Amino acid sequence: MRIGGLASGIDTESIIRDLMNAERMPLDRLHQDRARLEWKRDAFRDVNKMLADFDRNLILNMKLSDTFNTKIISSTQEGAVRATGNAGANSGTYRINVSQLASSAINVGEKGVDFDTNQTLNEAGITGAITFRTYGKDSSYGEDGNNYRDHVYEIREGDKLSDVIKRINDDVNSPVRMTYDENSNKVILEATRTGIYNEGGAEIDFGSDESGFFDRLGLDINNEQGAQNARFTYNGAYEVTTQDNHYQLNGVTFQFLNVTDGEATLNVTNDIDHTVEKIKEFVEAYNEIVDKITASQREQVFRDYPPLTDEQKADMSEREIELWEERAKSGMLRGESFLSTGLSSMRMSWYGTVKNDGAFTSLTQIGIETSSDYMDGGKLVIDEKKLREVLAEDSESVQKLFSNNVEGEGRGLINRLEDAVESTIGQINQRAGRATDVSLDSYALGKRMEEINSRIENFERRLEKVEARYWRQFSAMEQAVAMMNNQSNMLMANFFPGQVQ
Repeated sequence: MRIGGLASGIDTESIIRDLMNAERMPLDRLHQDRARLEWKRDAFRDVNKMLADFDRNLILNMKLSDTFNTKIISSTQEGAVRATGNAGANSGTYRINVSQLASSAINVGEKGVDFDTNQTLNEAGITGAITFRTYGKDSSYGEDGNNYRDHVYEIREGDKLSDVIKRINDDVNSPVRMTYDENSNKVILEATRTGIYNEGGAEIDFGSDESGFFDRLGLDINNEQGAQNARFTYNGAYEVTTQDNHYQLNGVTFQFLNVTDGEATLNVTNDIDHTVEKIKEFVEAYNEIVDKITASQREQVFRDYPPLTDEQKADMSEREIELWEERAKSGMLRGESFLSTGLSSMRMSWYGTVKNDGAFTSLTQIGIETSSDYMDGGKLVIDEKKLREVLAEDSESVQKLFSNNVEGEGRGLINRLEDAVESTIGQINQRAGRATDVSLDSYALGKRMEEINSRIENFERRLEKVEARYWRQFSAMEQAVAMMNNQSNMLMANFFPGQVQ
């Protein structure tokens, strides 16, 4: 701690502080220059984040077939047959007559469990391994090219009936579920899948089990029942048998809930509402980008509002600081040519002709065009009525117009836009870096900030030396004043001895 003015009575500390404030003015300007660069970098990154989100989500959605080919399927017998369609499903009418549903095999113990279920299986005299066999559609189901799979469960020490039931039910490779009904003291053994996989035999075959487990549960392999395949007729001529209560044809998956009363008619059409909403969502996001970039080039620059220093902020309220910085940051990206160039490239991606084998080659043919108001900066405007008409007429051609993923004149409008967006993102990355960039050396603004940081460090070291010199000079003055005071007192004592106290 330094204390001055003891001899002279001068407020040395205040004088040096004022002198240093004057010396620090160039340093404050350096801090303000760095703050401007940080604000500019953050403004660039805000634009980049919006472009990247647009690219990852909205542009991607417009390239997906589901955006243009989602299906609506109605059924005249919803309680018996329903259907869903993928993007490749053919539109049209389908007639389905379901004569039989698929069901699963079930076996119920006849005489009930003949031992105390609280006993361990070993105490009940059941030893060895519990074994049963299930079957698949073909030789890929089991091992060694077999169409069957053997399920083996070793009886562990302390195992009770409930433990084995849980182990069987938890086995992901076993299409079997076992249930013990305490009320009737019976075990239910059933398949977890529908259909017949072992023609002429049991679906759950435990005939070779040597542990005696199934026999003690009162289960008889000959009592299994219930397994059957679904049967239906397609369009009055094609008869189909399937092990499941669903079946896929032409991209349409039919779900059987009950037998039909004669034929059920299902109509498959494109979901135009879904496509229109996706296109509108995309256009709104695109227009928001146009708004933001256009506004950044039109914002007024307030040169009389530099970034505030810490000392200035200390004398202001939070609201005053907020209003000041709002003006200080205005026009931060104005005049950045590659932003306006990037926006121009995005606009130009809509104007070109797309040469393909579809019915549409330009955006205006499907009811979308750029705004006639030049102040809008090239926003897109949708004629929804016309868009719906062309989607109902030929949604596949609309998809090709947007997302034909080829090079050259046949490249889709969305792919062209994506090229422009990604080019702009790349330029912003070179200028302002990514949010994950740690090193300032990796982008242009960062290099300028690093240079300013170096100048700030050098200037701060210089200020320390200047302040030390001021204190030395004022200390020397204080010493001289103190010496003069001592001499004056000595003279007064010699010439006026009676007056010196």
